[in-house]
Amino acid sequence: MRPESMLREVKVEDAIGLMLAHDLTQIIPGKFKGRLFTKGHKIREEDIPALLSIGKEHIYVMDIQEGWLHEDDAAFRMARAASGANVELTSPHEGKITLKSTIHGLAKIHKPLVDAINSIDQLVMSTTKTNTVVKPGHPLTGTRVIPLLVEETSIRQMEQLANEASEPLVQVKPFHSLRVGLITTGSEVFKGRIQDKFGPIVREKVAALGSEVIEQRLAPDESDVIVREIRYFLEEQKADLILVTGGMSVDPDDRTPGAIRQAGARIVSYGTPMLPGSMLLVGYLDDVPIMGLPGCVMHDPYTSFDALLPRICAGEQIVRADITELGYGGLYGC
Repeated sequence: MRPESMLREVKVEDAIGLMLAHDLTQIIPGKFKGRLFTKGHKIREEDIPALLSIGKEHIYVMDIQEGWLHEDDAAFRMARAASGANVELTSPHEGKITLKSTIHGLAKIHKPLVDAINSIDQLVMSTTKTNTVVKPGHPLTGTRVIPLLVEETSIRQMEQLANEASEPLVQVKPFHSLRVGLITTGSEVFKGRIQDKFGPIVREKVAALGSEVIEQRLAPDESDVIVREIRYFLEEQKADLILVTGGMSVDPDDRTPGAIRQAGARIVSYGTPMLPGSMLLVGYLDDVPIMGLPGCVMHDPYTSFDALLPRICAGEQIVRADITELGYGGLYGC
């Protein structure tokens, strides 16, 4: 049976007392676009002028047969199957349901599952990008089907894919409140020749994710001193994250990368394929992440540091593959 065979066309003048099969949208250029009538609305005599004003001389009523679903019901089942932690569903609107975040956190989208669902004919799953920082109410995913009526087998196929997936299609990870130790290197700052510009910017970025810089310490361009400050934050302050700013270039006087290695860090990567931020260092001292921040963090609004910090604050461990993936779409400046 074709879906159009379940729709019966009725002149609006003869539709009084019948219920609409789908939402009807009104568009007034520059002023309004939205639902004039919703699915299930019972047509009244006073509705006829409004229907005619949007070009509806006929409406459709439905007789849905077994094995078929209305667009709203299909979108709801898709949304429910896709939804993970810290996600809420909106009501259907023109056959679409939006999944929104309920918290401030990190959106995680399972791309292979998104691709698999969108390969099913007439199903639509549109998402934000994974690892996007979101706040409550932020749209994450929109679900809908293309026709007014869709075969239930397509929805069951989607639900099976979601049930068998290794992770939900969409979820939001909460940020942890990390205690962050900040070490600013550079003899010119240590000796007071210039004012530190890293501190305020790093504090702001850390605070925006719900964490706190517990202390900032200055160090000259001397590896042993930098190592001592790293061990101070690791052993005495029990910091959850250590950030070392400055001294990250290939200049022989820049000692930060060597000092981080000398402190015993396991280096995940020194250098990223993202611009700006190619000189970022990521490593771990046991389970404590440590990052060497290049100078671009002071003046560029979005760098590799901004791409990785939210993931660390959400409790994720950065691996080499995460660094490699930064290159695709990672050109933010030149």
